[in-house]
Amino acid sequence: MITGASQGLGAALARGLSSAGWNLVLDARTGKDLELVAASLSNVVAIAGDVVDDEHRAELAAAADKLGGADLLVNNASTLGGSPPPALGDFPLPALLDTFEVNVLAPIALTQLVLPQLRQSARGAVLNLSSDAAVEAYEGWGGYGAAKAALDHASRVLAKEEPDLRVWSVDPGDLRTRLQQQAYPGEDISDRPLPSTVVPFFLDLIASQRESGRYVAR
Repeated sequence: MITGASQGLGAALARGLSSAGWNLVLDARTGKDLELVAASLSNVVAIAGDVVDDEHRAELAAAADKLGGADLLVNNASTLGGSPPPALGDFPLPALLDTFEVNVLAPIALTQLVLPQLRQSARGAVLNLSSDAAVEAYEGWGGYGAAKAALDHASRVLAKEEPDLRVWSVDPGDLRTRLQQQAYPGEDISDRPLPSTVVPFFLDLIASQRESGRYVAR
């Protein structure tokens, strides 16, 4: 299961995992973009919706169960809270709440729903997308960075509580994505590598079942 799979890294991971033979449940808020990704792949169930919505998360979990149960959950859906992301002193609280709901609460809630399936899998794993902003202090990245730091910590705790699963938190680096463009509106981000360049790292991480922990894609 991959959230935020209609574009950027989520779409690239969907293509990579599909090529590796995985059956996929894909989620995104942008339905038309998600349909385009799903149309190019095989063995895919695409369900448009918002991961902060309880009913949508339940629908995703049910779709994975129908496919035989989830082996891997990729919590990739993210939001910055503004474009460009606002300074903490000016961060509108509703936008800050949405940032934490999308980046922290929704991944935890979806993990809770899928855990019974993951526990039944011999290769059950949770992969949470992180950021260097979770460990470094950058002006303007306080809301997003704090949310990703919280997700990192939740990942470490889950790994302790579920020792039979793999729980990874991965910083993919700065990539040429819509989220990165939103962070730097009007700027040329063509110097950033494409998301597809880090997919081999993720495929190796998943296939090799490396120990739970935080990683940086290389």
